[in-house]
Amino acid sequence: MEMLVSLSPIILMFVIFYFLLIRPQQKRQKQVREMQSDLQKGDEIVTIGGLHAKVHAVDEGTIVLITNDGAKLTYDRSAVREVKQG
Repeated sequence: MEMLVSLSPIILMFVIFYFLLIRPQQKRQKQVREMQSDLQKGDEIVTIGGLHAKVHAVDEGTIVLITNDGAKLTYDRSAVREVKQG
């Protein structure tokens, strides 16, 4: 019983750490994975590097983007940071 009482602050710190840091990060990662897997032709996106483009074609692991000047660029799906609304 004494050992449990002495370990309780460490256990409590781990529980707080889990709910404040680990769990929210896992939720964000899941949302990003879902967004990247739901990409469709015609979506306007922003890449991690800041490139604004429109999805021209979607493959299993890559996407082809078309920029405003008509250039077609191939990127990994994981390079997409966000899908622009509107």
